[in-house]
Amino acid sequence: MAGWYSWRGPDRAATEAIVRDYVLNHGEILPEAMKRTQDRQAAASVSRHRSALETPYHGAWAGAADGDVVLVEFFDYACPYCRETNADVDRLIAEDPRLKVVWRELPVLGPNSEAAANVSLAAARQGRFRQFHARLFALGRPTQATLAQAMAEAGVSAEAQSPAARAELARNIELARAMEASGTPTFVVGDQVLQGAVGYDALKAAIAAARGSRS
Repeated sequence: MAGWYSWRGPDRAATEAIVRDYVLNHGEILPEAMKRTQDRQAAASVSRHRSALETPYHGAWAGAADGDVVLVEFFDYACPYCRETNADVDRLIAEDPRLKVVWRELPVLGPNSEAAANVSLAAARQGRFRQFHARLFALGRPTQATLAQAMAEAGVSAEAQSPAARAELARNIELARAMEASGTPTFVVGDQVLQGAVGYDALKAAIAAARGSRS
């Protein structure tokens, strides 16, 4: 055993020196290595929480009920990037008959965000989520006036916040933390976590990758 260690020590030191020299001379590999590590960690986190992520709150979903790929979006009605990307999500739903989209409210931008999220959850319970979602985003930032208008136009009745709604918002916060979401929108599809208004093409590619990994 002593002989093995005496042989292994110098050999290991030489190997480490070679690796160190290579990294110093090829620093461009570090970002790639870090991204691969982050991607593996994200995939593991998604796998652990997949059931909770992909199970919608009442009617806060659209597309194929038994879709082969589920796109999850964490969003905030006060987030301009969420408003911007809403058309991309609607386009994906219209074009892909096998896609299911699940929306998760993540009101992080203040009291108006929280008020909008509570109405959104009420709309989901009343089977009017898509109508309310579309109208409020079309009206712009959530205010008392735009919320009232969106509710009226979507046919949503006012409700006091229920314990179930409070639990849903708390669950969404914990899920977002588990995904290391730094803001909205954040998308989860397959084993990928995509942050920000990544655009139609990036979302479509991620959906295709998720579908390909299942075949």
